[in-house]
Amino acid sequence: MTQTLAVANQKGGVAKTTTVASLGAALIELKQRVLLVDLDPQGCLTFSLGIDPEDLDVTVAEVLLGTKKPDDAIVVTDDGMHLLPANITLAQAEETLVSRTGREQRLRVALDKVAADYDWIIIDCPPTLGVLTVGALSASNKVLIPLQCETLSHRGVGQLLDTIHDVNQYINPTLEIVGVLPTLFDGRTRHSQAVLEAIRETYDLPVVTPPIPKTIRFAEAPAIGRSILGTSRTHKGAEAYRQVAAGLLEG
Repeated sequence: MTQTLAVANQKGGVAKTTTVASLGAALIELKQRVLLVDLDPQGCLTFSLGIDPEDLDVTVAEVLLGTKKPDDAIVVTDDGMHLLPANITLAQAEETLVSRTGREQRLRVALDKVAADYDWIIIDCPPTLGVLTVGALSASNKVLIPLQCETLSHRGVGQLLDTIHDVNQYINPTLEIVGVLPTLFDGRTRHSQAVLEAIRETYDLPVVTPPIPKTIRFAEAPAIGRSILGTSRTHKGAEAYRQVAAGLLEG
């Protein structure tokens, strides 16, 4: 059965896109068939995997509006993942979807058409809790919450959990939270450890391990159009994502 994982947090700068690209590459190493979905109108995932969003004629926007099929838009990345890309046209599509019937179900319906071709579908959600994120949660059976290990970074987690709860109750009863993935983690500081403990106590959420270390290598990889597993294979950041991916496979 295809596993569909939404990577969500309405706060920007918490390594959502890095997590999607790196987990996708790690799962490819584990001989899994992987489709990544860029649901951010900024097209950061698309760009970071070596595809210029401005050069695309067909994107996830047209798929959500029903004018194109997923197969018309899917491209293959240098890391071996397939990608349903995005660009700024997704912002206009999101506005249009607000008044369309079945807006929360459109991504699920589209992905159902190609799900048999993949073991994993991983969705990079935008930094909002609007129509696109709700659509991603509706299409997924798992959600992972990347969280920067700083005090202010977890203030919005409660709002995200409320949204997940509503989707679970009214749209998608199969959705489950994998846990919080600590990112930009500096294990040398007591502060990072304290934030993790606060998350456990406040939200009663599992913490996915190992934490993802803070390193400049994550910023360097998109400039080459690859994930960190393609640019710095033996780096501790790449190895951390490999361990997280292995944990996802174990269930």
